[in-house]
Amino acid sequence: MTGLDHVRTWVFDMDDTLYPREQGLMSLVQARINAYVVEAVGMAPEEAGLLQRQFLDEHGTTLAGLMANYTIDSDDFLEVVHDVPLDGVEPNPRLAEQLMRLPGKRYVFTNGARSYAHRVLDRIGIAHCFDGVFAIEDGDLTPKPAPSAFRRVIERFGFEPRSACFFEDTPKNLEPAKAMGMATVLIGDGHGKPLGDHIDHIAPYLLDFLTDLTFTEAAA
Repeated sequence: MTGLDHVRTWVFDMDDTLYPREQGLMSLVQARINAYVVEAVGMAPEEAGLLQRQFLDEHGTTLAGLMANYTIDSDDFLEVVHDVPLDGVEPNPRLAEQLMRLPGKRYVFTNGARSYAHRVLDRIGIAHCFDGVFAIEDGDLTPKPAPSAFRRVIERFGFEPRSACFFEDTPKNLEPAKAMGMATVLIGDGHGKPLGDHIDHIAPYLLDFLTDLTFTEAAA
């Protein structure tokens, strides 16, 4: 696959992007989020689940929705919901090889907590592949898809959006990236959400996409 010869900055979402969704890590995090919402808002689990999904759609993360509507300890939320075992996440040396093959800088941009992100990257065996990690704390808890979160990432790492590519499993999180000039790649099926022309490429798995990437000799 060609078409990304101009890219010199590679930005990756983490959960369900840098590892396959089938490994089930996010379902563990989701279960802890649901339990936290039940306790925080005092609702029955089914009602709390609906509220949590509403927060996710309207605010980008459950935490942002809770903070907008309730008084909660954000540090406690991040610690509790991300305290999950990583047994199901498989080390992926082949992915490390493909990431290191990419020309330029590589970054992680996640709505997850900083400590959790580093745990996951270490578990996969790809932490050394990245030049920086931008977690939810780095954006003062403002999550994707807020354009301000993207602007902070660009400012933090100092790259030109038009020479960058962003990889994500959530379609709406690719919209600001595309609007700012980045190439966009959807990993997975979009979780049943609407797709659009802001998505340049779609691939079931990141490793397959990166393996198929070729670069012209002039751009190498």
